[in-house]
Amino acid sequence: MSNPHEFLAAPTPRDRLGRALRDLRISVTDRCNFRCVYCMPKTVFGRDYPFLERAEILTFEEIARLARVFRGLGAEKIRLTGGEPLIRRNIEQLIEMLAGIPGLDLTLTTNGSFLNRKAHALKAAGLRRITVSLDSLDDAVFRRLNDVDFPVAKVLEGIEAAAAAGLSPVKINMVVKRGENRDSILPMARFFRGSGHILRFIEYMDVGHTNGWRMDDVVTAREIVELIGAEMPLEAVGRNYPGEVAERWRYRDGSGEIGVIASVTQAFCRDCTRVRLSTEGKLYTCLFATTGHDLRALLRGGAADREIHAAVSGIWSKRADRYSEIRTAQTARLPKIEMSYIGG
Repeated sequence: MSNPHEFLAAPTPRDRLGRALRDLRISVTDRCNFRCVYCMPKTVFGRDYPFLERAEILTFEEIARLARVFRGLGAEKIRLTGGEPLIRRNIEQLIEMLAGIPGLDLTLTTNGSFLNRKAHALKAAGLRRITVSLDSLDDAVFRRLNDVDFPVAKVLEGIEAAAAAGLSPVKINMVVKRGENRDSILPMARFFRGSGHILRFIEYMDVGHTNGWRMDDVVTAREIVELIGAEMPLEAVGRNYPGEVAERWRYRDGSGEIGVIASVTQAFCRDCTRVRLSTEGKLYTCLFATTGHDLRALLRGGAADREIHAAVSGIWSKRADRYSEIRTAQTARLPKIEMSYIGG
């Protein structure tokens, strides 16, 4: 294997729209203990949700090797996703391996169900921050949405455990779907205001092709901001860095901030610096991609790091994805890859 730092001085590739590669999202498992219908429903077209065989999934060593290559291509941030990443056995070992790569901001997105017992171990392994998916504080609504009767109180315990462990600021992501949890917007805002955590609302997206997405189901970012602002006045805040997906708003009384991610109604494709690695080692250059590029074949076929570096650089250089900017009723029906395979 090549020197892990060999490519750190290599020129950062740009895609066909001039975008650099800065953010790598790695799905470490396609499995989840929740069955949220917008991500991983219990059945797909009448069949049980399909999962990968163990031999198909990248090993920790393979993931770490690819992460070093991506660092050499300019990646500055790695987010571990799933499925539910904390289901992956010994995930702390992978975090420790990735935390040893210089110059990386390492974070993870979870449903929070295992955080109460894992938060301190994750921090000790080198994880810096964490994002928790939570779609309602109403226990009945939350149990219905996760479709496995999991109580919201356990997730809230996990959030507090993460904060106590130093995985802060904790970000909480709420996917909002009309007719399901719109009434949970204000209770969520009230609860997390002043907590030190950052609540972010996400427009319901047409990821994959099994969730029955309709534009009528989307509660827009503008609607969300107006709803909260009418009770708790808000003012716009600039983005923290180029390519940040969340539009930031802070409470005028200084009690914190919220974010809204409007990939449906206010596309931010022109600033997108993200690439996604699926559980079985396929590279996807867009959340709404229909096909991926097989990096596992290179890894297991004996390719050197330099060859993998060149392959990824070539893939990125040809990238012209801007799905959200060109979304129509027709594109929304394309057979896109499911979110559970490439994370959020």
